[in-house]
Amino acid sequence: MKVIADVCIIPLGVGVSVSKEVTECERILRESGLKTKLHAYGTNIEGEWDEVFAAVKKCHEALHTMGVQRVSSSIRVGSRTDKSQTIEDKIRKVEDQLPPSG
Repeated sequence: MKVIADVCIIPLGVGVSVSKEVTECERILRESGLKTKLHAYGTNIEGEWDEVFAAVKKCHEALHTMGVQRVSSSIRVGSRTDKSQTIEDKIRKVEDQLPPSG
């Protein structure tokens, strides 16, 4: 089943900056072959259900290997059967309805 997921993986107890851990997770997600779009508070991931969740699992495992003792993830997942839709399709649909900025 194809899904679009919004994933926020949070390493706990590593201090104020988490850029090193976020970078490692983003590398794993990109290398997974899934379509990803990094944003300020997480990553959108597009792909098959099992592949998306396997990639998130790899992120957790990698962070634990890096010494992070506790990792928390928030995941929102959407699927649909009536048509195929990409991350870009969803964004474009809203942007097309907005007035031009500037």
